[in-house]
Amino acid sequence: MKLMLDTVAQSPDIDALMNDIGRKARAASRPLAFASTDSKNKALNAMADAILAHKDHILSENAKDLKDVEGTDMLASFVDRLTLNDKRIAEMAEGIRAIAALNDPVGEVIAAWDRPNGLKIERVRTPLGVIGVIFESRPNVTADAGALCLKAGNAVILRCGSDSRRSSQAIYDCLVEGLKAAGLPEHSIQLVPISDRAAVGAMLRGLEGNIDVIVPRGGKSLVARVQTEARVPVFAHLEGLCHLYIDASADLDMAKSIVVNAKMRRTGICGAAETLLVDSKVASTHLKPLLDGLAAAGCEIRGSADVLKLEPGAKAATEEDWSTEYLAPIISVALVDGISGAIAHIGKYSSNHTEAVIAEDPAVVERFFTEIDSAILLHNASTQFADGGEFGMGAEIGIATGKMHARGPVGVEQLTSFKYRVRGTGQIRP
Repeated sequence: MKLMLDTVAQSPDIDALMNDIGRKARAASRPLAFASTDSKNKALNAMADAILAHKDHILSENAKDLKDVEGTDMLASFVDRLTLNDKRIAEMAEGIRAIAALNDPVGEVIAAWDRPNGLKIERVRTPLGVIGVIFESRPNVTADAGALCLKAGNAVILRCGSDSRRSSQAIYDCLVEGLKAAGLPEHSIQLVPISDRAAVGAMLRGLEGNIDVIVPRGGKSLVARVQTEARVPVFAHLEGLCHLYIDASADLDMAKSIVVNAKMRRTGICGAAETLLVDSKVASTHLKPLLDGLAAAGCEIRGSADVLKLEPGAKAATEEDWSTEYLAPIISVALVDGISGAIAHIGKYSSNHTEAVIAEDPAVVERFFTEIDSAILLHNASTQFADGGEFGMGAEIGIATGKMHARGPVGVEQLTSFKYRVRGTGQIRP
């Protein structure tokens, strides 16, 4: 597959260009850290207005990006992510307005306590500083990341893939309009103006210490490179190997509806279910209706040996299938020995992104929630809800599966750190 970070015309001095971008971002981050909520919200709403006002231009630029990838071997899932339409642009603007409507996390007191010596201590949210976002074929990330970082008081450097450069630039221009309307520093949000892959390397090195966090949004090769080479902290997930477990206690009609939605609503997103696990106790009653629903929706079934005995029309799953993120209308299916078998399978193959259990037995649900350590766990709901917008965050800058403070959808709160404020009345330490 053609990577979306292809090298184009070389810049004579990429490091100098990128380091200048980093210095401008750092300078902008200082006033942003204490910018008023009103000014940030004014900028965000103006950005949303500009996106809607320039919809035709954005769509025209997106059509050029799509024309460029015609006839290439780009996966259908990546083409889907690249594609914009009226609905997606409206959702983009709506997402920015939703971010504006959120409480401002900066300055929020998240814990407070008094010490016996009279010291009063508070833990308070503060911006991270400068965030670098490297993404491929999703032009909407330009809006989501720019808006989320701004709301959390951070400057952001956006590096899009060459395949989405026209669409991203058109959206970015709207974000700059919003910054100008609110009188905020224009360098609060910057779009890297070159597609040379050396720009990615410069960001991963930290731009002379001016990037505080890197967030990759893209395919496995991009994320793997970022996690290997980055010299600054990374919020990322490598892939979304999402599992859906159907327990013996599940309501079958509910299970059928959720299974089809989790796999087929949008197959190219990281929250799409890739493996279906069914309790062997109900294989004779539940398996065929579930697989029939998937097949009717156009999904290819790859089953374990015991699944093939009950559904001989399915393809045989290989060992590789259990660790494959298809991002396509394909699902691997296995029978398991109840919740214990499901937990064991997920523990072996999961990427710690998102898992769901369909069950009416509260003991099963409790074990699922307690013993599985993925970033997002759902009960009786589709894995496609693994999304910051659906979590009420307005949007997300990505899904993080690491063990840092940001796990799951990364929204405005996850884009902050904290500091301690300690108030005394003259105390000295003995």
